[in-house]
Amino acid sequence: MKKKLIRIIVAFGLFIIIFTVDKIVNLGNVFDGVDGLWLPLGLYLVVYLLVGYDVIWKAIRNLFRGQLLDENFLMVIATFGAFGLAIYRGLIGQNIDGFDEACAVLLFYQIGEWLQKYATGKSRNSIAHLIDLRPDYANLLVNNEITKVDPYEVALGALIIVNPGEKIPLDGVIVKGNSDLDTKSLTGESLPRSVKVNDEVLSGCVNLTTQITVRVTKVFYDSTASKILDLVENAASKKSKTENFITKFARYYTPIVITAAAILAILTGLIINDWGISLYRALNFLVVSCPCALVISVPLSFFVALGVASKNGILVKGSNYLEQLNRANIFVFDKTGTLTKGNFAITAIEPKVNQKEILALAAIAEQNSNHPIARAIVAAYQHKIPNGYSLTNVAGSGVIATKDDETIYCGNAHLLENHHIKFVPYPSVGTVVYVAHNQSYVGCLVIKDEIKTETREVLDYLNKIPAKTVMLTGDNEAVATDVATSLKLTIYRANLLPQDKLSAVEELFETKKINDTLCFVGDGTNDAPVLMRSDVGISMGGIGSDAAIEAADIILMHDDLRGLIDAKCLARRTMQIVKQNIVFSIMVKIGILVLSAVGLANMWLAIFGDVGVTLLTILNAFRVKKKLIFKSTKKRAI
Repeated sequence: MKKKLIRIIVAFGLFIIIFTVDKIVNLGNVFDGVDGLWLPLGLYLVVYLLVGYDVIWKAIRNLFRGQLLDENFLMVIATFGAFGLAIYRGLIGQNIDGFDEACAVLLFYQIGEWLQKYATGKSRNSIAHLIDLRPDYANLLVNNEITKVDPYEVALGALIIVNPGEKIPLDGVIVKGNSDLDTKSLTGESLPRSVKVNDEVLSGCVNLTTQITVRVTKVFYDSTASKILDLVENAASKKSKTENFITKFARYYTPIVITAAAILAILTGLIINDWGISLYRALNFLVVSCPCALVISVPLSFFVALGVASKNGILVKGSNYLEQLNRANIFVFDKTGTLTKGNFAITAIEPKVNQKEILALAAIAEQNSNHPIARAIVAAYQHKIPNGYSLTNVAGSGVIATKDDETIYCGNAHLLENHHIKFVPYPSVGTVVYVAHNQSYVGCLVIKDEIKTETREVLDYLNKIPAKTVMLTGDNEAVATDVATSLKLTIYRANLLPQDKLSAVEELFETKKINDTLCFVGDGTNDAPVLMRSDVGISMGGIGSDAAIEAADIILMHDDLRGLIDAKCLARRTMQIVKQNIVFSIMVKIGILVLSAVGLANMWLAIFGDVGVTLLTILNAFRVKKKLIFKSTKKRAI
């Protein structure tokens, strides 16, 4: 890249000097007669070969490989023809014209090629942090001795040491040490994550502060880093329909325009009886007809988008999924873990005057239970819980805690009714836990699965697009109705077993219109069948989830539902730019082709029609990166 840039700059400088001198003194008139041809030919030929020798070589090499009709071939034919026409004019004593145009064609073509590679390189840098996930070695701990080995050689259950500054080579669980991890390569998050003993750690993260000992839970081929690397490396192979169309278009388009140029040269020569002019028009036609603008800018737009996404913790398995996400207008959500946090929290304590007493009594009764509701109560208390109580679990009803002559009842309405304790039923959608002390009713706690803080923002965005929003849940009708009403969902289905979700999605497919695109958003663990069945499967919190990485088309690695807005905006922006490039390229080329055919366009205009349009479309492709800023907390335009 750097060497080619230097070569282009040197050639461009020489061209400007020679071109300027030529226009001032007319190099063709420095020597008399036919001899005047050789000075401009020699000077421009130096520039031509300096900037274009690799294009000539590629055209010759592809010729022997059977790849005849590509852009290199078009450039060589057009520029050779321009040189040949200029030499012919010089030999017959006409004004020498064409050397500068031939050099300009190759010079600007090379500038466009370099800019395209530069843009691709910048996008690859956005993905490079994922490629950096690949660990170089693992510190294997055996009999208190550390051996540096290849990660492929580490067996399941082995112990590895990860020093500060090193990548975690394999997924595992910390058995010794506390530290902070840099998870930027996996999630795009800049803040470090604190970990301790018994916490799960994922390959690809960087240990920042303290040495930790990790017990390996996945061999290298099953590790998070390995799966993500495979995903990224294969993403480019899954092309969108637009990209496939452009590839086929270029395959048939090139031979058609070469044939058209030949026909144009023959017909024009026969009509005006000037084969020099007819050949010049045909060469203009060839230059402007080169499909570089389309062949380069369309894939580049998608590639830049994939780079922007991956840099911000959104893995897209291919540009085809970006194209489908742009069309998506039906969004189906799993509830628990996607729209809600998947953990219970106390949302109300009644009566309010007894809140501290109610919570303290409930925490005493629930202190030894592993039930999610019990854990929510204990977590909310945040004080030292008195012990010495005898705890009796009453199946399906709750817990009774006794100590000396004190008795605490904590459970549902049946528990209090069975012990003849008078209470006032509390109307609520969530789970109601009643508390009584020594046969006297004290109050109740209302516990619900919390809706994620970003959920309303995401649903509001989708409703404004507008899109149909659907929730599938195994919760009862009352809970589902409460959540659906709160989030203003279009449709919801309750009381679904895991296998029923796939049937529900199949029903949506049967009722949706032909042009509708269905996107399913789930937590990636038990939603794998639905993720695979949908047009676009998006997994929440895919880090470490084998099912998510395998089944989803797009993975929101930072476990933030607002990444869906980011992905949707990116897809929309990408397709806008792709369409702009296609329409602009075709319209300009058609206009200049017509002008070339009737003799109203010279080769400088043809250069703009080819290289100029290519440069403009490449710069436009950059806008995918420039205009989209992935900041979930910022206000977004619909």
